[in-house]
Amino acid sequence: MNMLRKIKSKGKTFIKNELPTYLYKSYFLSSVYYFLFDPAFRRENNAVLAGKVKHIKETKSNNGNYFLLVRNTHRLEKGLLMVPRRTVFAKDYIQETIDSFEGIWKLHNQDNSNPQLKWFEDVISAYFLHIGSNDSFIESLGVKFNAILSQHRSLATDLTNKSVPYKRLAENRCAISFDEYYKLSKQRRSVRWFLKDPVPRELIDKAILAANQSPSACNRQPFEFRIIDDPELVSKVVKYPMGTTGYGHSIPVMVIIVGNLDAYFDERDRHVIYIDASLASMSMMLALETLGLSSCAINWPDIDDREHKMANFLNLEPHQRPIMCMGLGYPDPEGLVAFSEKRNLKQIRKYNFE
Repeated sequence: MNMLRKIKSKGKTFIKNELPTYLYKSYFLSSVYYFLFDPAFRRENNAVLAGKVKHIKETKSNNGNYFLLVRNTHRLEKGLLMVPRRTVFAKDYIQETIDSFEGIWKLHNQDNSNPQLKWFEDVISAYFLHIGSNDSFIESLGVKFNAILSQHRSLATDLTNKSVPYKRLAENRCAISFDEYYKLSKQRRSVRWFLKDPVPRELIDKAILAANQSPSACNRQPFEFRIIDDPELVSKVVKYPMGTTGYGHSIPVMVIIVGNLDAYFDERDRHVIYIDASLASMSMMLALETLGLSSCAINWPDIDDREHKMANFLNLEPHQRPIMCMGLGYPDPEGLVAFSEKRNLKQIRKYNFE
């Protein structure tokens, strides 16, 4: 029996530590390794494929895909701001843009709370204004676009404040100096000891509004902030990530940032949810500091049983993935924070391959 255990143990060690050294140089053999011996990427593979399928189905069933419309509207914006601006551009995707616009407009144009609807209309209108007469195909789609607006409510009531590319004016710049911003960056540290005071939701919403201004690939913003502020629910979810032992009981609010893989039509973009959500999370954590609140960024490793628990807790769809967690609240002035000295500039910066 002991001999059998030793053989199994050696076999596992060989698969985990030795076999990869023979297979890693080949794309095909690497795929074979993870298919046969290591299930580490199976949940990601399933989520990516589920997101792709949802993207395709939504496009067909609604005659338009919201994420596709966001992406293409942003592409039109970039074309409009180019110098010099091309006489004709977007010819390869303007048809699908108008098709998606028609489907989305019919479903959502009564939603006064969604500023992106006005952005869609304003940018596409500007595109046809500047490009439409230069090409008969584009001109015909401009006619279709105007017909859609005539059949359904147009939002173009404010003729002075268009949601289109603009010049950054000096008088509109904020007055925050680098020294003050750097002070804020150093002030932001992972806080693990919080007061029991309840956190007003309006303050959390303000921080999320700041996070919402973060850069995102093609402006798709493929993430959601799930806020848990019920004490009983917090006591459950705080145990799901690793690394909260010893201080989790102090956290009054938990935030789980969730990525939506249905934002993409292709596997090439599968990692963008992590990049975009991380950018937004950092902005949120800095904003919290300006509101008298503090936070603790909590890592979310890809461990199957924990993923399963979190997915069930949040009732996630197959295409959704937890990206990271964040504890937040009013910091306890008596609580200590880790000094967390950072690497020096020379360790993290190189110019021109130096």
